[in-house]
Amino acid sequence: MRFKDLRSSHLEGCIQDANVGQSTKQRMKSLYNLLFKYALKHDIVDKNYAALCNSVKSGEATIIRIPFTTEEISLLSNNIDFPFVDMILIGIYTGWRPQELAKIKLEDINDNYITGGLKTDAGKNRKVPIHPAIRHLVNNRIKDALTLKSDYLFNDTASKYDINLTYDKYRRRFEKIMKNFNLQHRPHDTRHTFITLGKEHDMNEYILKLIAGHAINDITEQVYTHRTLEQLQTEINKIPDYIIKPPE
Repeated sequence: MRFKDLRSSHLEGCIQDANVGQSTKQRMKSLYNLLFKYALKHDIVDKNYAALCNSVKSGEATIIRIPFTTEEISLLSNNIDFPFVDMILIGIYTGWRPQELAKIKLEDINDNYITGGLKTDAGKNRKVPIHPAIRHLVNNRIKDALTLKSDYLFNDTASKYDINLTYDKYRRRFEKIMKNFNLQHRPHDTRHTFITLGKEHDMNEYILKLIAGHAINDITEQVYTHRTLEQLQTEINKIPDYIIKPPE
């Protein structure tokens, strides 16, 4: 159909008939909004039918997060040579979102912490200490990146033309890992695992929020308290090392 012939009933029917989850249907509706905004700007249409499409109710998608167990962490670390297993483990011990991990540059890495973050004001430009459990994994990735002459910590060497790592590339490799080791997890479960482990091992509530990039509502804590990197490192080190190290 020509775009200018589309009506709300067509958009609603497409969404209703799509065999996808509610979260994806919400993104479809967002796409329609952007398309019609563009079409209005360029006089392709004279009415925004996306705004009249109400088949998708707003609200948070119900996604169940399942943290990795300590046994699963050990299983993965015992199979560290499987592609991108190390990235999963680094995600578990830093709390970075997969998209944030993919954007980490070598210049963002200090001896003791990594600077980065996306999505929210609280999440941007935050400093995450490097847990001792993953220091060797980070160092190995740095060596690989230098060999590849890449600016990024994580690279897709399986690609012949573009080694840059995107979320979609990572998600496909993540799913391959889950299938190979018969595990049931989503990519963001690594971040949920970090937060869960932090709470289980009594990390300071506000420091955990700082590291994870969550907003802090306590005005006193937000404005008057300045946490040092040493304090962040002390708190993150409360999470035990469940990674099986290779023999020396």
